[in-house]
Amino acid sequence: MSHTTTATLDTVADETRAEASTAPAPTNNELPTVRLCTAGSVDDGKSTFVGRLLHDTKSILSDQYEAVQRSSEARGLAEADLSLLVDGLRAEREQGITIDVAYRYFATDQRKFILADCPGHEQYTRNTVTGMSTADVVILLIDVRNGVVRQTNRHATVAGLLGVPHVVVAVNKIDLVDYDETTFRTIEDQVAALADRAHLNDVRVVPISSLKGDNVVERSARTPWYTGPSIVEILENIDDAATVDNAADQDLRLMVDYVIRDHDSEYRGFAGRIAAGSVGVGDEVTVTGGRTARITTLSIAGDPVEAPARAVAGSSVSVELDTDIDLSRGALIAGTPHPAATNTVEATIVHTSQRPLVVRRRLLLRYGAHTTKAQLSDIQGIIDVDSGELLPTRPSEFNDEPVTTLESNELARVTIKTRDAIPFEPYQPGGKIGSFLLIDDQTGDTVAAGLVLPREAEQADRATV
Repeated sequence: MSHTTTATLDTVADETRAEASTAPAPTNNELPTVRLCTAGSVDDGKSTFVGRLLHDTKSILSDQYEAVQRSSEARGLAEADLSLLVDGLRAEREQGITIDVAYRYFATDQRKFILADCPGHEQYTRNTVTGMSTADVVILLIDVRNGVVRQTNRHATVAGLLGVPHVVVAVNKIDLVDYDETTFRTIEDQVAALADRAHLNDVRVVPISSLKGDNVVERSARTPWYTGPSIVEILENIDDAATVDNAADQDLRLMVDYVIRDHDSEYRGFAGRIAAGSVGVGDEVTVTGGRTARITTLSIAGDPVEAPARAVAGSSVSVELDTDIDLSRGALIAGTPHPAATNTVEATIVHTSQRPLVVRRRLLLRYGAHTTKAQLSDIQGIIDVDSGELLPTRPSEFNDEPVTTLESNELARVTIKTRDAIPFEPYQPGGKIGSFLLIDDQTGDTVAAGLVLPREAEQADRATV
């Protein structure tokens, strides 16, 4: 595990702020965007933390804060309950927990942020997977009085499986232990061991108080023994090159979503969103079936893009080829060589439905824009989210019978067979490549979300994730 030292982070943050003070301030539309996800156990203070972020970055209106103050006073609270800014669902307010993924937006002078506030309860693991799947950074909250608990292990395991590049562990409620350094250092050691087990690479640990605001946006004088940056300073200085998508530097991946035909002009364009890489007029590409062609025209929203300009990952484009190739929705336009297509794929899945998922069940698999019939061929084992181990039998069962059924929220390693050969590729962080959905072919409901495993890993006999 590679850890960035707080001293180094401190220096980087100071240098960045010094450079920013002499450079022209970017407009809000020019600011880079970072995707965040908060996670933690119930009552670790996630909602208060998010409320503090919104309040201290001045991302809420004055009347919103006044409403929170009135509600807090009506409850007999001495201070404004900032969690009321984010727990908007009635069921959440009644139970005092967050049960759905809620997206919030805020900005500083350096960056814009999209934040997914994930539920903490174990039964909503699938929601947490959804929130983390597109995150550049996961902020994992820990109650300083409890340290690393089961949900901490669970969320760290999910972050590791999804390949989230940065994890910030916020040791919350430090005010409740009188800002004690020894307590914090004990949890810091626990986090280091957890990070190694869950294969987390870039992990920062920060003592905070969401209630008092310590080290959330501004550094706190009440933790003089902590010399590192605040949470927001870390977020402002996260390395762009290491975040989820440096996708423009990857090989082209353009899944055809729609075929555009103009019989009057004989135009035949293939439209879709670039998942990775870039494309320009004159580029040689490969298509489903392995044939090669060149891009003759390229347009974005109907406007032509002329060489040497290029369209990059994230752009919705339409391209025309110099060869008459019959492509349909779901076909892949790629760089060279073209990914090999297969009818069998091994993957990690999270079961999202309430109905049990059984071996040999017939489903639909949606990979990008391609949908095909599929079957859950085999369950290799359930992933123990506490230890990361792959368990071929359930821990509660005293026999050697293999797992043949998955319950809601369980993670497992499985084998899936598909009717159509698909150019599956290993999952890449951010979910734009290597992710898929399993769908009930009768109801259309999503049954599971999957991450394609690397083919070399498919052959390995691994005991852990």
